[in-house]
Amino acid sequence: MMEADYIIVGAGSAGCAMAYRLAEAGKSVLVIEHGGTDAGPFIQMPGALSYPMNMKRYDWGYMTEPEPHLGNRRLVCPRGKVIGGSSSINGMVYVRGHAHDFDHWRDQGAAGWGYADVLPYFKRMENWHDGGHGGDSGWRGTEGPLHVSRGKRDNPLVRAFVEAGVQAGYPETQDYNGHQQEGFGAFEMTVWRGQRWSAANAYLRPALRRGNCDLIRGLVSRVVIEEGRAVGVEMIRKGQLEVVRANREVILAASSINSPKLLMLSGVGPGAHLAEHGIGVIADRPDVGRNLQDHLELYIQMAASQPVSLYKYWNLMGKGWVGLQWLLSRTGPGASNQFESCGFIRSRAGVDYPDIQFHFLPIAVRYDGKAAAEGHGFQAHVGPMRSESRGAVTLRSADPGDDPVIRFNYMSAESDWVDFRQCIRLTREIFAQEAFAPYIRHEIQPGAAVQSDDELDDFIRAHAESAYHPCGTCRMGRADDPRAVVDPEGRVIGVERLRVADSSIFPRITNGNLNAPSIMVGEKIADHVLGRAPMPPENSEPWLHPDWQHAQR
Repeated sequence: MMEADYIIVGAGSAGCAMAYRLAEAGKSVLVIEHGGTDAGPFIQMPGALSYPMNMKRYDWGYMTEPEPHLGNRRLVCPRGKVIGGSSSINGMVYVRGHAHDFDHWRDQGAAGWGYADVLPYFKRMENWHDGGHGGDSGWRGTEGPLHVSRGKRDNPLVRAFVEAGVQAGYPETQDYNGHQQEGFGAFEMTVWRGQRWSAANAYLRPALRRGNCDLIRGLVSRVVIEEGRAVGVEMIRKGQLEVVRANREVILAASSINSPKLLMLSGVGPGAHLAEHGIGVIADRPDVGRNLQDHLELYIQMAASQPVSLYKYWNLMGKGWVGLQWLLSRTGPGASNQFESCGFIRSRAGVDYPDIQFHFLPIAVRYDGKAAAEGHGFQAHVGPMRSESRGAVTLRSADPGDDPVIRFNYMSAESDWVDFRQCIRLTREIFAQEAFAPYIRHEIQPGAAVQSDDELDDFIRAHAESAYHPCGTCRMGRADDPRAVVDPEGRVIGVERLRVADSSIFPRITNGNLNAPSIMVGEKIADHVLGRAPMPPENSEPWLHPDWQHAQR
């Protein structure tokens, strides 16, 4: 029978970071991952990012249930089923989140997770390259395993987006991951020397070289819990059921979809729901699977009046040339995720920190890789950061091979509609600035005729897409909080020697993309697992607009 000090379920963003830190400390670690290798250009080439998240080989292929407020559409919910997890199929965008996100976690009962507490872990994990663009070096780390870089930003549209933001009255920020998130500036990505720098490349491969860390492929079907204590996991490997023993702890890092599913299959969750499926209740935790959150976004697309976009590569010859250039030298358009400019703004006066995010892309294209029929163009992905809507992940059956039931309940709060209309109108205002005058032909979508609240709502209902940031389903809080699933050290309340360490423990979704805070969770909980004192807090004060109560910009 296989055994290790620590079993980590899931070789994703947090799981890889934990494996690295636990192995570094001399512990024996076994990582179990259902997916296969991340080798090959579709994953490793940043410019090919639209491929892996649409390939069954690398993705769990989850779909939501029909979403009642989005015309009963079923939305895709990609999760990485591959070494590196979702860090191997994501857009490689690197956003820590705003300082106040983490202060909110702390105030909601996650003691020790305020911004002062997590900043040292962000710095520990980073190997930051500013690319000569400037930035806040005192707020950043330069010796960690995770390379973070900036694109070349040589496309004129990329620079025009930041100029237009400034012309519209917003600040320019030199480093949105540093002192000042609010404003427009250069985007950062987990790319190094033209290659995707996933959690597998940053953390897992170095851990596996140590000799005390192993990786095996298998589908974990449940945590084995004896007398209230996790002692191992049951997994299906090569068609056989096997048990792997954990001498110290089992750590679930299987995603905000699969971690709650595994807890419920193991008898930890809402008692009545487990009983429906014939699962014996070990710990009745009513909020396992609840508190599901995500970011929705819209693509505001413009047709270009000049052939300056990436559309020139959107044909067989162009893609072949980009691929060849990347394979030979790790350079060219394939060496960037092409998200090279961004913006974080506040939707209205009285909002203290940004609640809208922009990803700018110098081509009009969908996430599934289908380009706009209009040819040359560009787009801004825009959406509200702090939706009040909440959903849930529940069991479809007691069969571990069945997909869970995923209901985000998108747009169920009236405030979401107000925020999204504002997102569209503020984006149009940015595209109307002088910086874009040489490049704009007309608006592709929503289209200039779509103006009234009702017309905008119809567009939102038909076209809002997930930004693929699910989180919150194993909420972290005080150990005596009946709605919490894990305590502030990631320990599952009601079961000994069992932890969760991934985006499912977020009490509330952070501002921006979730890869960076997910890795940070792995880094920080590794210290808790090892019984180490947390890194000393750093009381760096973030920038807030001096007149945020009365001014939107």
